[in-house]
Amino acid sequence: MALNKSTLKEILLNLNIDFLNEMQQSALHTIRENENIVLLAPTGSGKTLGFLLPILEMLDSNQTGVQALVLSPSRELALQIEQVFKSMVTGFKVNCCYGGHDIQIEKNNLSEPPAILIGTPGRIADHLRNGRINTETIKILVLDEYDKCLEFGFKAEMSFLISQLNNLTKRILTSATEAIEIQENIEISEPVVLNFLSEETPDNLKVKVVSTPSDDRLNTLFKLVCHIGNRSMLIFCNQRQTVEEISSLLWEKRLANNVFHGGLDQDLRQRTLIKFRNGSHRILVTTDLASRGLDIPEIECVIHFNIPPTENIFTHRNGRTARMHASGTTYLIISEKETLPPFLKEVPEIEKLPAKVVFPDQTLWVTLYIGAGKKEKISKMDVVGLLMQKGKLQKDELGLIDVLDHATYVAVKRDKIDALLSLIKNSPIKKQKVKIEVAR
Repeated sequence: MALNKSTLKEILLNLNIDFLNEMQQSALHTIRENENIVLLAPTGSGKTLGFLLPILEMLDSNQTGVQALVLSPSRELALQIEQVFKSMVTGFKVNCCYGGHDIQIEKNNLSEPPAILIGTPGRIADHLRNGRINTETIKILVLDEYDKCLEFGFKAEMSFLISQLNNLTKRILTSATEAIEIQENIEISEPVVLNFLSEETPDNLKVKVVSTPSDDRLNTLFKLVCHIGNRSMLIFCNQRQTVEEISSLLWEKRLANNVFHGGLDQDLRQRTLIKFRNGSHRILVTTDLASRGLDIPEIECVIHFNIPPTENIFTHRNGRTARMHASGTTYLIISEKETLPPFLKEVPEIEKLPAKVVFPDQTLWVTLYIGAGKKEKISKMDVVGLLMQKGKLQKDELGLIDVLDHATYVAVKRDKIDALLSLIKNSPIKKQKVKIEVAR
């Protein structure tokens, strides 16, 4: 049943969105009317809402069991999809399952199946093998960022899952790249392809090159980070080890930063993204895991510490900046022994770094940790009440609040944090004594 105008308007209001973009409007109509769909659109263009809206139309409130299954390559992206659907406030249950999450919580959730189940292929396959998911009711399958699912080694799990879904009536595959090979077992025959990708470099993206001696690359990066100053930045590396080395160097130089790669446990990855999103840290050193799907808006600069191995990777990294109508700058650090990658359409501008290093300012925000969350019945309003009433904070001194299962993270103005901790020391929240400290 098609969404009426008032329902759609209410959903967009809940999401704080004024209107659907061209891609989302096209996806809504195309997915509604076709069985097999491939949706190609850049990172940050809103593909998630593009497939969730037509799925919502197809959900039956009288049906029990899982009706739609959404597979995602990363835990972070799976959680973001879940959050978008929850924010739509539809009345339908949604759950998210992923490696690193408490499996007992997931078992309990699946005992009363959601209408939409979102998760990483490995964890969903585990639940299916152990009989926790009835596939008979699943009519809709979404393979989100399909090429990344393959790249992350989920081919076998996806093959197994799809072999168990015998009653599918709709298959939706999304990607931010055209360079995908759809495996035969996916059974997407003669799909309708919606292609909103562009080969052109966005007009609002500047590409610059920073030259470096081969043996001084790390120091050149340090100078570049200081030169960029108080703007948010992603530093992309080709290897996890390089990520760790760069992070250590920056900390030695007294530059606060976070790292993000697949070798970190889920709690640390989640905490890293929270600090980056809420402005506590403006530097994120990462592998290509952060190049797709993550909700990290308004990145002003991208630094390629290593030359990207392919044009696709270069494009996806750059897709983290200059999104929508914002401008952005991407820097390539290249030594005298390296040549410009052949996929650059134009010769980039050379960025000369100043001789004098000027340190960036500290960020305006710091993240507060509260050792209780949703499972302890803590809400955002509980947190706001504690910090404004007992902690004497003003509204503009509180930033983003993230309430997780068993923890809550709050952005607080840096110049207020010491006084706040003193005022709320040993204060209960919702009659519970909990640990409150600056997040590590």
